[in-house]
Amino acid sequence: MANSITSNKILHLNRSKLEKDDDLIIGLAREVFIKQSDAIANLARRMSADFMRAIGFLIDTKGHVIVSGMGKSGLIGRKIAATFSSTGTPSFFVHPAEAYHGDLGMITKDDTMILLSNSGETEEIVRLIPFLRRMQIPIVSLVGKVHSSLAEHSDAAIDASVDSEVCPNNLAPMNSCLATMAIGDALAVSLMRKRDFKPQDFARLHPGGSLGRRLLTKVRDVMRADNLPIVSAFQSIRESLVTMTTGRLGLVLVVEGEKLLGIVTDGDLRRALQDYNCILDFPISRIMTPNPKTVGENVMLVDAEKLMKKEKIKALVVVNSNGKVSGVLEIFDN
Repeated sequence: MANSITSNKILHLNRSKLEKDDDLIIGLAREVFIKQSDAIANLARRMSADFMRAIGFLIDTKGHVIVSGMGKSGLIGRKIAATFSSTGTPSFFVHPAEAYHGDLGMITKDDTMILLSNSGETEEIVRLIPFLRRMQIPIVSLVGKVHSSLAEHSDAAIDASVDSEVCPNNLAPMNSCLATMAIGDALAVSLMRKRDFKPQDFARLHPGGSLGRRLLTKVRDVMRADNLPIVSAFQSIRESLVTMTTGRLGLVLVVEGEKLLGIVTDGDLRRALQDYNCILDFPISRIMTPNPKTVGENVMLVDAEKLMKKEKIKALVVVNSNGKVSGVLEIFDN
């Protein structure tokens, strides 16, 4: 019995210790978020003319924006180059150590170089400066020490310094990496604005993704164009119901000649059955919605989706350049 009581006490003490440990970890995680958000906020307060000089060099680049950095800075550099390339600024990453073993041949006089170094004294980065100067290639640096060798030899040196790392030992580059990446994103966004980079431009660079397909797809590419459920204004609701059923779109289009007069959905039909007795022999025009929303067949699908969401409708009648009905667009995830 005593052993059982002792075991329960030990279990309770262990559980209490674990709960305290959990609280400590959650507190540490919150501290990380707060300190990192403060580091980013400090960047916003420190924006200087060097940022605009950097934008000037980057926007005037006739070749590529080439990014280089060692270690963690190199990983951030790859991300920055990838972001630039996907948002209208041709860019790629060059490893600084490999540059000195042949990859310097990838750099031309038409390029601009972005060098990343928290200390501003990274040997592999600083060694690139004489070559870049001989080639008269603009140097933009994202640097943690503005009085370093790298900053002093840069055409635009953006201050990426942080008060301290969030690492408990103030050693692992965490806040400094986050600051560098944030500056890279700020440069990319600024360049997008300068280039008037639109969603359609983004789609052309991402044709394989779902977003790219949506932004590149036109209404005519996805509309239903065959065996459309079309009735005349004088056909009865009974006849129109048959057409609606065989058409499998949950609607009929009321057309006279080539002119669209209205639309009747299965919802319209249900409401009419509730409001009237013996309506099956009424003309369909009695319950149609006149002048329904239409969309041109060359309109981008994403714009058609926006219209459907705004109007809270599931189907749009598609018309050609002459205003003739050419299809029906259905979207089920509005």
